[in-house]
Amino acid sequence: MYIDPIRYSGRPADGTGRIPQELAIYDRLDQLSIPFDRVDHEHADTMEICQEVEKVLGGQICKNLFLCNRQQTQFYLLMMPGDKPFKTKYLSAQLGCARLSFADEGHMGECLETTPGSVSALELLFDRAGRVQLVIDRDLMDDAFISGHPGISTSTLRLRREDLLRYAASTGHEPVYVDLPDPREEE
Repeated sequence: MYIDPIRYSGRPADGTGRIPQELAIYDRLDQLSIPFDRVDHEHADTMEICQEVEKVLGGQICKNLFLCNRQQTQFYLLMMPGDKPFKTKYLSAQLGCARLSFADEGHMGECLETTPGSVSALELLFDRAGRVQLVIDRDLMDDAFISGHPGISTSTLRLRREDLLRYAASTGHEPVYVDLPDPREEE
């Protein structure tokens, strides 16, 4: 797996080869004057690969899960610490939803214009209909920085926590905070 060993500041100087969604995210970050660091790499669509990217990025990459209710009428983007295991029962109970599951690729494309392995809060820019509820595990708020892919998992951005929240607000998405227990502590 190739990871560019350089951590860049801001958007790429040349947009050649970048997808329109990625460029639109950079445009929004620029409009909001939000600084960020960037690492480019081959597709990093698992947390194991992202852990290697973290070494260059200089910070933890959060886990982003795109979920839905059983009827596939309510959608949630959950952000949580990357190393924390996820159990749907805890989130379902806190959101008052029955049986959450992973949303399919079609809904991910329709709501966020992205694909599995690439989803992050940065794609909320494309949820113009407001179909996705941003949900953040409070443990993630302990970190000064939050990272995510800009529309595709071939780059990872690191933003200050407050800037990511400001970005999400600019897209019309205010987060709901949850306290997800760590299932490893129950053993």
